[in-house]
Amino acid sequence: MTLTPETESGPARLSVTPREFPTNRGGLCQKGWTSAQLLDSPERLTTPLVRDTKGAPLREASWDEALDLVARRFLALREERGADSVAVFGSGGLTNEKAYALGKFARVALGTSQIDYNGRFCMSSAAAAGNKAFGLDRGLPFPVTDLDDSEAVVLVGANPAETMPPLMGHFDPARLIVVDPRRTATAQAALDGGGLHLQPAPGTDLALALGLLHVALVEGHLDTPHRTAYRAERTVGWEDVRQCAARWWPERTERLTGVAAADLRRAAAALARARRAHILTGRGAEQHSKGVDTVSAWIDLALALGLPGTPGSGYGCLTGQGNGQGGREHGQKADQLPGYRHIEDPTAREHIAGIWGVTPESLPGAGRSAWELLDALGTPEGPAALLVMGSNPAVSAPRARRAVERLRALDLLVVADFLRSETAELADVVLPVTMWAEESGTMTNLEGRVLRRRAAQAPPPGVRTDLEVLHGLAVRLGRSAHEFPADPAPVFDELRRASAGGTADYAGAAPELLDAGEAVYWPVREGTGGSVREAAGGPEPEATRDGAEALGTPRLFLDRFAHPDGRARFLPVEHREAAELPDAEHPLYATTGRQLQHYQSGAQTRRVPELLAAAPGPYVEVHPDTARRAGLADGDAARVVSRRGAVLARTRCVPSLRPDTVFLPFHFPGEGAANALTNPALDPVSRMPEFKLSAVRLERADGGGVMSPEEAV
Repeated sequence: MTLTPETESGPARLSVTPREFPTNRGGLCQKGWTSAQLLDSPERLTTPLVRDTKGAPLREASWDEALDLVARRFLALREERGADSVAVFGSGGLTNEKAYALGKFARVALGTSQIDYNGRFCMSSAAAAGNKAFGLDRGLPFPVTDLDDSEAVVLVGANPAETMPPLMGHFDPARLIVVDPRRTATAQAALDGGGLHLQPAPGTDLALALGLLHVALVEGHLDTPHRTAYRAERTVGWEDVRQCAARWWPERTERLTGVAAADLRRAAAALARARRAHILTGRGAEQHSKGVDTVSAWIDLALALGLPGTPGSGYGCLTGQGNGQGGREHGQKADQLPGYRHIEDPTAREHIAGIWGVTPESLPGAGRSAWELLDALGTPEGPAALLVMGSNPAVSAPRARRAVERLRALDLLVVADFLRSETAELADVVLPVTMWAEESGTMTNLEGRVLRRRAAQAPPPGVRTDLEVLHGLAVRLGRSAHEFPADPAPVFDELRRASAGGTADYAGAAPELLDAGEAVYWPVREGTGGSVREAAGGPEPEATRDGAEALGTPRLFLDRFAHPDGRARFLPVEHREAAELPDAEHPLYATTGRQLQHYQSGAQTRRVPELLAAAPGPYVEVHPDTARRAGLADGDAARVVSRRGAVLARTRCVPSLRPDTVFLPFHFPGEGAANALTNPALDPVSRMPEFKLSAVRLERADGGGVMSPEEAV
């Protein structure tokens, strides 16, 4: 999208104008249309803020004073308690350059292993499952436009009609099979268009996948010559998975999930009979203490049907943040180095150390995952200081009030942000940084396409970029200025060299190709594109659906998967219960998610008047019968109570909701913070918290009656 000035009346303002692009085709969601309003918001931060002592108010300070204070405190803590006493928390919304520089800053300037990011809360389970099955994780291993011709698309725990509306243009509603405990806008679109909505109990998606695989198996859908040959020639492990699926006959699956056996058979037949089909998972499948196994079950179904690596078909994960794909590739994750390399791999450490000009031995090992890091803050064994860049864990973390307690317990909390988010309000130092339209860099979209983002305007006076912040701190911490450039161009050049040979190889993503608008998909090896298209050994450009040439690898796995033997792995998994289940005291399932007008913690969207007017405060969706049993009517003030705390929200009666389930959006702070309810129980592989399932009870709020939005925020 581009920014254009509005000058018809009043002072000049900037507005957003969408541009034609394959993924959105000139469309934007409501959040995109209104995003320019924050650029000149009176709430923008333009001056560093510091506290003289704990509990003192934030006051304005110069950049030198603020950065000197941070560096001095970081150095003192490191001297007193070791390098891991200082931690870093990043974001899937950072550009590739900033994600890369943040990981390098943590490991080289600070020497700490204690770095993770909020992407751990978004896509880590699908990433782990994809790596296990395919040897490589990329959200969509094919261009989005491939979905246009799909004859069946299964969406598991994804609601793009609200979370990414332009994507809906790639789906035929009649061919959609939506798996979700709620009748979301996406599920309703499928039903209205002749598609299917499978509405399982929260936490039973894995069993549902096994049930669908059972139907496909026993009804002969897997016995076609293509599918039989695909499993024999391109996969390993089918027999173990076949035995798992054999135990999940439709009636057993129905008893556990609540999805009718007839609907299971109808869905399996629609998926199996499609000549081109896709299975796509989202946060609803991932955000569980068994998220990796759940996603693996859906990948097993896709492999049994021969979808991954078949032109026109496939499995993919819908990413959840602005740079959710690129943000997880370049080293801001606790166990990761740039290029999607593992930090404990000696070869990877040697390569990255050579790029960074340090010894492999000086690089720290893997640190704590996101929740484990937040939970350790301010404890005797945990970090005493934290730098937060691009995230708002005071609202977005599971068990959010525990996260706030730990943030308050730090000796030093430093937040780089452009608004006074709830986390910034807790900080000892707040550093005002640029917004999306005020900085250049690259991002990687959900299909692995590397995109150029150009600054459209200068930032307000006094505001610096995140790269300038890292540069200023690194120099004060004793590093050479050239090691941490403030200009994104040399950072991207170094990123390309650092990623070379890695899983996520950007070496051939030359800036001139991106500037020219070339479609560049990673992995894109050195010697790809531009003047080197004719170079010996360079890959031939591949055509996208609209006939344009694409560089790199727009479609993965067409010839082989990324495991050494070239074969995908079936992974046998079994249903297991969630970390907690409803009981007499907490008889309902609570699940959380986004709504159309807001994004993530809402720190930005709640400051856009148009969006706030449309969605002014927290609410809880409840089946009318469930509300009635709790003494509640539509619009009443409700109290939702889990084992970790309670939140206040307005009751919203929804007849299509399961009677055993309530839903809350997670965009609101304070007494309406849905994540105060959520369970930090972690998946053993991805370390993803169980956001999507908490046992709760519903009751009238003190005083009862109708609650204003302001009362719950």
